[in-house]
Amino acid sequence: MISGYFWVDVILKVVALLVVMIVLALVAIYAELKIMAHMQNRIGPYYAGGRWGWAQPFADALKFIQKEDLVPAAADAAIFKSAPYIVVAATFATFVVIPFSSSLVARNLDLGVFFILAISSLTTLGVLMAGWSSANKYSLMGGLRAAAQLIAYELPMVLAVAAVVVQAGTMSMVGIVEAQGGSALYTIPGTDIGLPFVMVGQIVSFVIFMIAALAELSRIPFDMPIAESELVFGYLTEYSGIRFTMFFLAEYAGMFAMSALATTLFLGGWYFPGLDAEILGPFIMMGKVSLLAFVMIWVRVTWPRVREDQLQSFAWKWLIPISLANIMVTAIFKVVL
Repeated sequence: MISGYFWVDVILKVVALLVVMIVLALVAIYAELKIMAHMQNRIGPYYAGGRWGWAQPFADALKFIQKEDLVPAAADAAIFKSAPYIVVAATFATFVVIPFSSSLVARNLDLGVFFILAISSLTTLGVLMAGWSSANKYSLMGGLRAAAQLIAYELPMVLAVAAVVVQAGTMSMVGIVEAQGGSALYTIPGTDIGLPFVMVGQIVSFVIFMIAALAELSRIPFDMPIAESELVFGYLTEYSGIRFTMFFLAEYAGMFAMSALATTLFLGGWYFPGLDAEILGPFIMMGKVSLLAFVMIWVRVTWPRVREDQLQSFAWKWLIPISLANIMVTAIFKVVL
């Protein structure tokens, strides 16, 4: 409790999480613009806010706010307008249980992992609503592609996370980090230095999770739902102004949310050997999250878009069987040890 009053605490936490989500989304937008520019030997944002173009995300936001909010005449207006809010709400809800230290967490749920996996599926609903309600064939095809892709890659993601839950013995996000930083089973022999799960049996789950995260966010090379060379702009074709911006706000905030989730599950969260987790924990956590976000941007710059059949085949024929085998191996070692 912060203030001692339940509803005051809820409002304070919601406002704080909204600020964190928006700030992280703006940072991700700017970072992607600059990193992509350097990797592709371009200047990138340069004028807005000064020499390094630090205000470019704010300039983009101002531009979109000023644009007219259009709703197609044949669209289902209520569903069309509400879809962006559902996508943003699903992204926002994931930050509720992500711990930045043992005490800096909005809500430490015993079923934190289950909550995140359940709430993230709302994104599929929002995207389907956007595609169907737009009364546009390109939007409908983009929405169906997005739903098929999210369903296909949620399965290996859930299975990758299940292996971590088996190894940690808890579904609490805080408990999973503590298992990596304090459990005697996962330390360097002869020391009390904890090892993250990525170094003690979950490297396969980590790779699968990061691939599935890219697909969940519809980022290159898995951006088939908004493939502009085929579908104009997919389920976003009919959106403009602030509603269009909300979808991208959710994507970039989701990039940090997925990176934070991967950091918590596989990289030890706020824990780092020899450093005070209570004081430096949030900075350690953000350092690891930023590294994974950089990898996501790097992949976008490097890889070409895959075909729809390749995308589905990769999930169903490779990732899911490998995930199931990984759970079996993890369970065996858990029983033996």
